[in-house]
Amino acid sequence: MSTTEQLAIDAIRVLSMDAVEKANSGHPGTPMALAPVGYVLFHRHLNHNPRDPEWLDRDRFVLSVGHASMLIYSLLHLSGYEVSEEDIRDFRQWGSPTAGHPEYGHVPGVEMTTGPLGQGVATSVGMALAERWLADRFNRPGHRVVDHFTFALCSDGDVMEGVSHEAAEIAGHQKLGKLIWIFDDNRITIEGSTDLSTSTDQAKRFEAYGWHVVHVHDGNDLEAIDLAITEAKQETGRPSLIVLRTTIAFGSPGKAGSASSHGAPLGAAEIEATKKNLGYPSLEPFWVDEGARAHWGACVPKGERLQEAWIARFQAYQVEHPELAAEYLRMMEGTLADDWDREVPDLAAAGKSDATRGWSGAVIQGLAGGIPNLVGGSADLGGSNKTDIKGEDSLLPGTPGGRVVHYGVREHAMGSIMNGMSLHGGIRPFGGTFLIFSDYMRPAVRLAGLMGQPVVYVWSHDSIGLGEDGPTHQPIEQLASLRAIPNLCDLRPCDGPETEIAWRVAIERMDGPSFLALSRQSVPVLPRQGSVAAAAGDDVLASAEGLRRGGYVLAEASGGAPSVILVASGTEVGLAVEARSTLEADGVPTRVVSMPSWYLFGQQSRAYRSEVLPPSVTARVSIEAASTFGWERWIGDAGRALGIDRFGASAPAEVLYEKFGLTTDALVVAAKALLPD
Repeated sequence: MSTTEQLAIDAIRVLSMDAVEKANSGHPGTPMALAPVGYVLFHRHLNHNPRDPEWLDRDRFVLSVGHASMLIYSLLHLSGYEVSEEDIRDFRQWGSPTAGHPEYGHVPGVEMTTGPLGQGVATSVGMALAERWLADRFNRPGHRVVDHFTFALCSDGDVMEGVSHEAAEIAGHQKLGKLIWIFDDNRITIEGSTDLSTSTDQAKRFEAYGWHVVHVHDGNDLEAIDLAITEAKQETGRPSLIVLRTTIAFGSPGKAGSASSHGAPLGAAEIEATKKNLGYPSLEPFWVDEGARAHWGACVPKGERLQEAWIARFQAYQVEHPELAAEYLRMMEGTLADDWDREVPDLAAAGKSDATRGWSGAVIQGLAGGIPNLVGGSADLGGSNKTDIKGEDSLLPGTPGGRVVHYGVREHAMGSIMNGMSLHGGIRPFGGTFLIFSDYMRPAVRLAGLMGQPVVYVWSHDSIGLGEDGPTHQPIEQLASLRAIPNLCDLRPCDGPETEIAWRVAIERMDGPSFLALSRQSVPVLPRQGSVAAAAGDDVLASAEGLRRGGYVLAEASGGAPSVILVASGTEVGLAVEARSTLEADGVPTRVVSMPSWYLFGQQSRAYRSEVLPPSVTARVSIEAASTFGWERWIGDAGRALGIDRFGASAPAEVLYEKFGLTTDALVVAAKALLPD
């Protein structure tokens, strides 16, 4: 190792130590240990251009060990990305892009938000899957326009998390030869040695999953690291795991190899001792040798040359395959073709009853015809979720361009892999399971909301309406819990027309995830006779298009002035329509409001919300076959919420609705009880 290389590597250690010390918060030990592999990867192997972090054919790098954020911030700063020294000095401060854990969209070069351990490696599987899918669709003889690797740097904690097992097994089964994980085998956790909590031989585990495994026994041996990455890149038939033995807080005389360096500043005296121990030329905080900076600066012209060469290849591709080139760019930009919905059925004309999951399945078939990069599947419930795309291949190593993904019983990995597909670009992913099992994938769903990724979740069997499977499978608190996730759009349609519009909303939405909560039991297409009165320039829409606003008047009171408002979502809207008929016959003017999306309704103007739910009408009853938690937001303190605030039971669906008081009669009684004497 030359002196310049040593100074370039030690610069990462110094910036990491000093930034954590200044912030009085953070994790210095892991960046110090991983500085050599970060240097080798960014300087010798990663095809990237710091001047254009969005270059389409760049290698993807995911720092799954997100608490080592100062590693990636140092690498990005030194290699020429728009991460300034001031940003480094402002580590973990209000308004600074260099947050405690890397956040997507805050810093150029950060491919995803990491921190919850296991999420980065699992998401990287989706990135690699997307690369292979796009390569199969667009590459042609003599033209490899999609050809890059996905790297992830992970820790003991990452590979302990269950989602890593799910995702690694899928990656091995899929034979993702351009996926490389580098495992920081430092054998330290916050509580001490990993011997306290695990004795797993990770190399054997990954070999059993069908991975290629390489060992590097000294995390400071640049040539061994270089050879290991080279070998991993040459293994095209299997994903690769590089087991890298490191010493946490390498260079620190007092804390190297100790858990005490994991999540706390080293302290000023220990930092000074470390710099002296490393032979670093200066004790000044944040000082970087100019020769080292120049050495790091070579990443910029190298990256520009790599991208220019790709641009030349792509231009030649455009000449020979203009339609494919245009489609590739459109997919990577995330735009839809003008006629993307040409095959979507008009479910307003549906004449028969069906479960909303069934109507959803029909819409998926139509969407697949107009959105060729719509790729999805299920966690072993395709037939139940109605998520299979008929006539399309399964996405497998032998059919890498398939559009039906079989995730197996791995909901969590499914959520993370869909995030990876979306983040990579070029694919519009969707995935299904039962609503109750959204709990198993919640961390990935939350990250999709945080990163603003347009992932679509198809969650069927959305209530006690699934019947005999009983309380373990009947979602109660899930809707309320999911509605609490910021930037997650809830869509619980009541019939075929609303299901069609719900899918349109989910596909058109590009700044966050959406979920469809769908029924197992059949419901009819409901008649719509709502008001179209104007309020502050807004129409109260009577058609299912009203779903776009989250809530709308599906059935208006006689005379247009309601005494009671019934509010419902999903299959319970039908009960509200039936109750309205009874109340109207008894002389009670009753309005029915379908509210399939709290998220969308909450975004509407106050004038619109007041038109749908007039403040003067306090007699409001909500009905939803789920927890009543939160309904007071829409029905007020004077209203009554009918729902289920206990676990379900095993019985036929119609019996459960009766036993839990979710009936037309119960709605009528509740509504009349709110009326003045």
